[in-house]
Amino acid sequence: MNAYPQALLDHFAQDVTSVCHCWKLIRRDGTVLGFTDHDRRLVLDSGVFEPETGLSASEARQSLGLSVDTVDVEGALASDRIRDEDIAAGLYDGATVETYLVNWRSPTKFALIRKATIGKITRADGRFVAELQSLMHRLDQPNGRYVTRKCDAELGDGRCRASLSKPAFNAMGAVESLDGTDMLRVSGLDGIDTGWFSFGTLTWTSGARQGRTERIVDQRNDGSLAVLTLQASNGPPFGIGDGFTVVAGCDNSFATCKAKFANARNFRGFPHLPGNDVAYSYVSEDGVFDGGSVVP
Repeated sequence: MNAYPQALLDHFAQDVTSVCHCWKLIRRDGTVLGFTDHDRRLVLDSGVFEPETGLSASEARQSLGLSVDTVDVEGALASDRIRDEDIAAGLYDGATVETYLVNWRSPTKFALIRKATIGKITRADGRFVAELQSLMHRLDQPNGRYVTRKCDAELGDGRCRASLSKPAFNAMGAVESLDGTDMLRVSGLDGIDTGWFSFGTLTWTSGARQGRTERIVDQRNDGSLAVLTLQASNGPPFGIGDGFTVVAGCDNSFATCKAKFANARNFRGFPHLPGNDVAYSYVSEDGVFDGGSVVP
């Protein structure tokens, strides 16, 4: 079955053709951008495609089998369209790109010829090059569940079902000082036990990172202030006075799930799974081998 509509096939049969490429970029946050290698703005059923980035593509390949095909697209870092700081912040990582072949004289004649995701992005000299990976690359991703003692659910999601709306699991604060690039001294968390927000999330409510969410690696008390260590990430720097909200974290252990969140019945790990220490140990007289639970 041919993927091209008959109107476009009839155009291909002519001695002179007028076709160009259009790219529809869909970021994971829902933002949609349209680009074309034509020299003027095109409007299709799937959206509006602008030419000002000068987006162009390398040779495209499509092979049989399970190999991952790639094609590179190159464009300018325009201040109002694709910005260097947005790429550095990871907003385009894993974005979906739909490639269309369009008759620019009659934009109603077009065909979707490729759907891919953005892989590696390189930036230099005011331009960027994005690698588009075919959907086959998803076959290289791990699927299914791992049998481990730790829970594999995200705290508060549909599998975890822990309620995070309680006041004890939420707090607000502001940055008082900076220690390096990823360590903050903050107010608003005084009186909270050390480690309560470790492995939790921080969402900025003001400042250059407003709206972004960070992962908290560690939280400890230091007098009247708290010290937060965030997972390293790209993006604008933090600033003194930037406000945030934090949500308590979980280390994915059964003990934390039971004692901290009272959510043991929804634990998604296998806490009774014997480890290598049990497999390689010797039978001893004081050992208990009654088949009972490893975790009470």
